Amino acid sequence: MVNVAQNVAEVFVTPKLFERIVQSPQNLIAIETPDAADVLAQFRLLALRSGKSVYYWQEDAGITSLRERDLRVPGSKRVTEALRYILQSMQFGVYLFIDFAEHLRAPNIGLLRQISRIRTGNGRKIVFIGEQVHLPEGLDELVERISHQALASARPRLRDGRWVT
Repeated sequence: MVNVAQNVAEVFVTPKLFERIVQSPQNLIAIETPDAADVLAQFRLLALRSGKSVYYWQEDAGITSLRERDLRVPGSKRVTEALRYILQSMQFGVYLFIDFAEHLRAPNIGLLRQISRIRTGNGRKIVFIGEQVHLPEGLDELVERISHQALASARPRLRDGRWVT
């Protein structure tokens, strides 16, 4: 049985968090956040600024690069096709999926299990982002979880001569 890491922290997609995702022993990561769009925007900024290989799956477009918006993976609009592409890809990449629960059907669960067992040098990580990421019992133990909770009362700080929160 694999240990499941539980961390509660403010998610701000930094190179340190990205490195944590890449270095994770798990290939499936769940970021639980009430603001998935904000986390996606942070990943987009990280990809643009650092040149990291970060991709985002959408039903209408399939897998697209967050670094180069015009770069799409042909034939990846259906979840099953996208997961097969990730499984067969020989390139490193972090793949983001938002609100994935409705796509958890038998063939997709099997593909996720196969992806979770990949142990090659060119890691492929799947990051599920949502308010509550629910996975079936067999998959839940293969996922590293990172929780995002908005800070209720952020103390103001003085930065460059002005107060910021």
